[in-house]
Amino acid sequence: MKNMGDIISYQRREKGMTQADLAAKMNVTDKAVSKWERNLSCPDVNSIPKLAELLGVSVDELLTAKKADEQKSKGGKIINIILKAVPLAMGVAVAILSIQNKIDTRNALIMLGVGLACLSAGSLNDHDQ
Repeated sequence: MKNMGDIISYQRREKGMTQADLAAKMNVTDKAVSKWERNLSCPDVNSIPKLAELLGVSVDELLTAKKADEQKSKGGKIINIILKAVPLAMGVAVAILSIQNKIDTRNALIMLGVGLACLSAGSLNDHDQ
């Protein structure tokens, strides 16, 4: 199933409208239409019937379209969980091994560095979503 932005973009083009054309008919800015199509925002719920009519789709089709964030793969979600779990695991491991005097400073710093790198990657991944 497509997301709402894809439906709006595709149907608008099929009707030969520019973003500015659709915006004028919807009494919004072309920037608002651009945000809808890029799934950065959604049309106001009260304007959905008019939008559906202009695009030649049903209200149900627009409202049941998948949200962009629902289309993320399970693999991406698992990677995000791992990127958040590794720093915790590294920190706990370094703490326990340090208490037991079973890790040298160099290896402890390497493990903490790996944890920080994963934390940074996870943070970047969160911002991309």
